Amino acid sequence: MNEVKETQTAAQMPTTYDPKEAERKWYAYWLEGGYFQAGQRADAKPYTIVIPPPNVTGMLHIGHALDFTLQDILIRTKRMQGFDTLWLPGSDHAGIATQTKVEQKLREEGLSRYDLGREKFLERVWEWKEHYAETIHEQWAKMGFSLDYSRERFTLDEGLSRAVREVFVKLYEKGLIYRGKYIINWDPAARTALSDIEVEYKEVQGRLYHIQYPLADGSGSITVATTRPETMLGDTAVAVHPDDDRYKHMIGRTLKLPLTDREIPVIADEYVEKEFGSGAVKITPAHDPNDFEIGRRHDLPQVLVMDESGTMNEQAGRYQGMDRFACRKQLVADLQEQGLLAKIEEHVHQVGHSERTGVVIEPYLSTQWFVKMQPLAAVAIEAQNAGQGVNFVPDRFEKTYLRWIENVRDWCISRQLWWGHRVPAWHCGDCGEITVSADEAHACAKCGSAHIHQDEDVLDTWFSSALWPFSTLGWPDDTADMRRYYPTNCLVTGYDIIYFWVARMIFSALEFTGKIPFKDVLMHGLVRDSEGRKMSKSLGNGVDPLEVIEKYGADAMRYMISTSSTPGQDLRFRWERVEQARNFANKIWNASRFALMNLEGVTASDVRLDGDVALVRLSTADRWILHRLNETARDTTRLIDGYEFGETGRLLYNFIWDDLCDWYIEFSKLKLYGDDADAKRQTQAVLAYVLDRTLRLMHPFMPFITEEIWQHLPHEGDTIVLAVWPEYRAEREAPDAVREMGLLMDIIRSVRNIRAEMNVPMSKKVELLIKPSDAEAAGIIERNQEYIVRFCNTSRFDAQADLTAPDKAVTAVVTGAELYLPLSGLIDISQEVARLEKELSTLRAEVERVEKKLANPGFVGKAPAKVIEEERAKMADYADKRDKVIARLDELHGM
Repeated sequence: MNEVKETQTAAQMPTTYDPKEAERKWYAYWLEGGYFQAGQRADAKPYTIVIPPPNVTGMLHIGHALDFTLQDILIRTKRMQGFDTLWLPGSDHAGIATQTKVEQKLREEGLSRYDLGREKFLERVWEWKEHYAETIHEQWAKMGFSLDYSRERFTLDEGLSRAVREVFVKLYEKGLIYRGKYIINWDPAARTALSDIEVEYKEVQGRLYHIQYPLADGSGSITVATTRPETMLGDTAVAVHPDDDRYKHMIGRTLKLPLTDREIPVIADEYVEKEFGSGAVKITPAHDPNDFEIGRRHDLPQVLVMDESGTMNEQAGRYQGMDRFACRKQLVADLQEQGLLAKIEEHVHQVGHSERTGVVIEPYLSTQWFVKMQPLAAVAIEAQNAGQGVNFVPDRFEKTYLRWIENVRDWCISRQLWWGHRVPAWHCGDCGEITVSADEAHACAKCGSAHIHQDEDVLDTWFSSALWPFSTLGWPDDTADMRRYYPTNCLVTGYDIIYFWVARMIFSALEFTGKIPFKDVLMHGLVRDSEGRKMSKSLGNGVDPLEVIEKYGADAMRYMISTSSTPGQDLRFRWERVEQARNFANKIWNASRFALMNLEGVTASDVRLDGDVALVRLSTADRWILHRLNETARDTTRLIDGYEFGETGRLLYNFIWDDLCDWYIEFSKLKLYGDDADAKRQTQAVLAYVLDRTLRLMHPFMPFITEEIWQHLPHEGDTIVLAVWPEYRAEREAPDAVREMGLLMDIIRSVRNIRAEMNVPMSKKVELLIKPSDAEAAGIIERNQEYIVRFCNTSRFDAQADLTAPDKAVTAVVTGAELYLPLSGLIDISQEVARLEKELSTLRAEVERVEKKLANPGFVGKAPAKVIEEERAKMADYADKRDKVIARLDELHGM
């Protein structure tokens, strides 16, 4: 560790930055030093983030890169601010998603999970998990994430599994977990139940089939419409509204169920809408959730006509063995042949598809385990409405959260899978009783029989994920980590899983810890391609973060993706923005190289800017850059605390590129290359200090390049990771230096603009005459004329309050002075007139705009006095510049 540090402080910085070498070297250095581990600051305030655990289904994608980078920015910032930070890593077993991946791999080998059996199949899944968990580790390292690996968790590790069993048993004992028959969303491909939020609804061009059901006595028929005619084989009634005069005489009579030898009753139920369609609906209790409820009210039989794969079963009669969609086609043909199909209409409707496998889900009667949601939701709603809930960022997502949780249905938590937390319930083969236990059961709790077997199902992945913020810290035990780091401070996650995960974590935490799981929830958007499309395999527009890092480096990727984001909004990935971020990193590198080449003799104590360096003796430029750094530190902290990472990025970019590189470093050259040893020493100290503090502010965004440069600077401490975060210091305020630099920059900028417009190269010296508007401006110009002469490259410079404007000169007006460049022979007077007329047009428009604003009673009545005063000052400034331009135009027209 010391060898790396000593090498860095002694070595000359290379001409160009090598991201690959820096990333490899510094991440290993940070891990070896244990700098990411929590618990090393006993007296510090804790700050905790638990990582949203990525699924062990494959590689991390660009959305993960965004999510984790935002978390790392928060953690690195808080660590430098002196907090005892814990960023807890981990991964999710992702039941159905991971099992599906492994089953796909087995199919390539000509095998199924049933060929292997449960135990051998799970061995294969664990092999898959180990492989991809290692891949995820490598990706985390490549992206520079400062995770506390000593506390890493996995949703199927022993501690979390114990927490899952504990929660299941407690909810069961409170009557909040129950087992029963119910219509659930069934995935025929994965052969498992799905919760409501695992179903994606897509608009599909389908058909509406109008089928005639003849009365058993042959006296007529009733027509019903359905989009799923294959389910009619499971019909056990036709329902009409009790007040529908068209059908009152039919209530209680029987109908022949077409294509079968069964008869079904006509029943009356207020659920039926008289005005919709024919006013009669087929009732299929085993294949529709609404029909299931009607069937329960009328004690109708439940006829299941499909098996778990979506194949028609023995209850389907002649259609047994057919796929559900093949059955539909054949059944429609048979109805047409028998004259029972009244008509077919094209019909666009929403059809549920499995989020995991993509197949059309089947509403299916099945015995499942459920969580009774209303009592749990009520506590969460009460906490939120009482102001004791979670703070959503942006706050509009609070309404989204409440809307879902206020209308939540019971949660189907069992899945017909092998990979996952097995339901901790044992069925007795003798008395039929179910024994629920957090520990392995060996006998029936009711009759004592040893003839018991554990439930075959596993729990929904989100059941264990819902416990993540506290189970990872040791719950249900009263651990030191649980006491210190819970509740956590912030959850960073995409808005697309607010139902899946965020809501469930909140009600689970309130139920089992009595506290909200996190204080803030930062909702970010999705990463889309440059055209705004969602990234997908089918479009081939996905972006691998490792590819980005390979091409441009981790810092460029991190900076681009984090500063392109706005809370709650999607962002577009653009390669040119990554290139811009890389160029920004190179700008920082080159500026640092210049600084380091001019810091000989500077020590770490000098960089503190105390001791023998008196701020009152510093130059205007020195005091100005310290003022701007002070403002930037204050605003960076405020913006990061407000999760405004895009604004933070723009703030730092402008400070570094404009203030530090384009202005201060250029100004510092006069002192660094001058003969005044004291002035040089002061400028060296300020340059080193500003660069050091700037690197600290940039470190959460670009950790690798900032560490590489910082190690070359005179510094105290082993790593920038633990360097103290810059804080706002009132004594660094220098408004007078800001005014001085403002005038100097305006003058230099105006002269450069005139050169560009007149095509006068910077290498050609020019005459510059300045007419200050008041004594203060005159003093500023006199004190700083060396900068004006140097950066305007003048052959003659003169500044006088009573200056007479020369003939045939280019003019510029800035706040505090009029500038004249006698460029006879280099410009066309007509061209100068055109330029000034354009400037005059702009100034007149600005004066008119501000006048209208100040004449608006709504603005004047509501705006703060300070804002109104600022607008009046702007108008006076614009009007003054306008009048001076008019005067100069009059002069030129007279030439």
